[in-house]
Amino acid sequence: MRKSDAGTEDPQLEVAAGILRALTHPLRMKILAFIDQNDKINVNKIYNSLGLEQSITSQHLRILRTADLVVPQRDGKFIFYSINYPRMTTSVAAINKFLERSEMGTEAE
Repeated sequence: MRKSDAGTEDPQLEVAAGILRALTHPLRMKILAFIDQNDKINVNKIYNSLGLEQSITSQHLRILRTADLVVPQRDGKFIFYSINYPRMTTSVAAINKFLERSEMGTEAE
């Protein structure tokens, strides 16, 4: 679907939609919840604690990084991840704004 087909050209909403696509996988939600519980966590600890394969964990973390939902930080040979809370907040606000506009449009019909 193109932007014009969706009835919006709001860049914040486009970003929020990308984030929602990144969140649609239950394993990514599980990874985010684990990172959230630990504030900042080493990638090895993520896959060992969750019982995942390293390659699968890396694939899902790449998707979360692309959506800018997690922030990687290298410390020597280790990579640590934390949640990008400002990105989450901005996206939730954009989604709420869109939903409010949609509800107002439905009430006018």
